[in-house]
Amino acid sequence: MAASTVSISAVGAFVGLVAGLFGKGGSALATPLLHLAGVPALIAVASPLPATVPGTALAALTYSRQGFIDRRVLGWTIAGGLPATVIGALATRWIGGGPLIVITDVVVAGLGLRFLLRPTVDRPARATPPGRVVLLTLAVVVGLISGLLANSGGFLLAPLFMAVLGMPLKPALGTSLAAACALAVPGTLVHVALGHVDWTVVAAFGLASIPLSVVGARLGTRSDARLLERGYGALLTGMGLALLAVA
Repeated sequence: MAASTVSISAVGAFVGLVAGLFGKGGSALATPLLHLAGVPALIAVASPLPATVPGTALAALTYSRQGFIDRRVLGWTIAGGLPATVIGALATRWIGGGPLIVITDVVVAGLGLRFLLRPTVDRPARATPPGRVVLLTLAVVVGLISGLLANSGGFLLAPLFMAVLGMPLKPALGTSLAAACALAVPGTLVHVALGHVDWTVVAAFGLASIPLSVVGARLGTRSDARLLERGYGALLTGMGLALLAVA
């Protein structure tokens, strides 16, 4: 089944809204949905990545204006994540698109269950800020996975910022968006060089996702944090399990 421009645009609109609302780049959801719509596996893995950069940047700016970005965490995440993302992206030369689709589905479902079963909103914030080693290790791990799965890392960063660093929900979402925007750049360049990006898919996806990501970010900054986290967990769990069922 070949994907139509309409179906790709519909996926882009949905992913853009969710990405802005829940502080994530959106590639993790875009990959399985595009594949389900008929985009070949490896193209579905790589093509959403360049399309998420402008939308993620605009959504991050919305969170930044509300004071929801931790610049120290952002700096260390970019410093450790950028080189790791390149390494992960290069590794896709030896891994087919099919396994990456399944891995993405499993990770999405697992993170969703984590939010539903062990919510972080009601936990007290950490008394001391995380050390540099913790920040750098987290960034390298996320960068490697992000490059390998051809996504900007936002789907991992926000929950890890909360679970590992003890960040409140909205600062975690805003910082995640800003970091995801930066981490998307090296991954995009590598996948373009490897010929994994279909620019027709990028255009249809991006034109629909960019305006919706801004709408989602505005809703996210104004929403109740508890409801936002529950919705995040439910969405990721449902999407991951549904997509695994049809993979």
